[in-house]
Amino acid sequence: MVLSHWVRAVRWRTILKPIHKHSSLYNLFSAVSIGYAVNNLLPRGGEIVRPYVFSKNENISFSSTFATIILERLLDVLTLLILFGFTFILYSDKILALLPSSIDITKITYLVVIFLIAVIFAFYPPFIKFVLNKLIKPFSEKLFNRINEIFSKFLKGFAIIKEPKLYATLAFQSILIWLLYSLPLFIMFYAFDFSSKGMNFLDAILLLFASGISFSIAPTPGSIGVFHWMVKIILVKFYGVSGEQALAFATVNHGVNYLLQLFLGGYFIVVNKSWKTVLNFSLSKQKPAESE
Repeated sequence: MVLSHWVRAVRWRTILKPIHKHSSLYNLFSAVSIGYAVNNLLPRGGEIVRPYVFSKNENISFSSTFATIILERLLDVLTLLILFGFTFILYSDKILALLPSSIDITKITYLVVIFLIAVIFAFYPPFIKFVLNKLIKPFSEKLFNRINEIFSKFLKGFAIIKEPKLYATLAFQSILIWLLYSLPLFIMFYAFDFSSKGMNFLDAILLLFASGISFSIAPTPGSIGVFHWMVKIILVKFYGVSGEQALAFATVNHGVNYLLQLFLGGYFIVVNKSWKTVLNFSLSKQKPAESE
């Protein structure tokens, strides 16, 4: 888990390179660790705290930094889909069986809309500026200038898109991150003697993919409950593992990662005195924004 966070920090530095050439890997790694610790307490809260902490440490725009997080998540989705496609070829029957009999169209629609908006931001900024000019500027020049300023800073976070020479590096780093996420699951197979059932690294990827999908549908602090539920279903239904052993596997695997993330994030919060930054951020959300 620590290694995957480190690679994520390295990839984040690659994404930031066009707008911030000399990002501190220490600041990146500590911000990633703090973000995951916050996610364990507040679902997706770390996605906002992480860029805020880093932007303050590096003295760069929060809007631009936050945009890199959105781009990073798009890369995660794309990478997960690629791994899913590869795994689907070998485990199509198992994966199809994971799909619920009734799918919530509303949630899927929300995800699609968010994805499309992010794509529009990333690939066609003139459209956004056109909307601002037509809908905001006629009513308030001051508000238009304010939003336009934030949008311009935000747009800088997608500068990596104009650097195709870095695409291969990003692809390698992205795949490596998710393979490292699967590694603890695979190692735990041996602790529970699942290897005797023929379970291998691809099965670990399948577990990771399924738990990731379930968390996207029903996010909880640190994936508590959702991860256990999905892993138990897969192990019992497809591998013949007993319910008790499956739940024990999920609990141990999740518990180790959960506590390690809290410890690592807490360590950086204390050592870097980032609690002041996080506190200031929380207080700033309670009053009208005056910067960025």
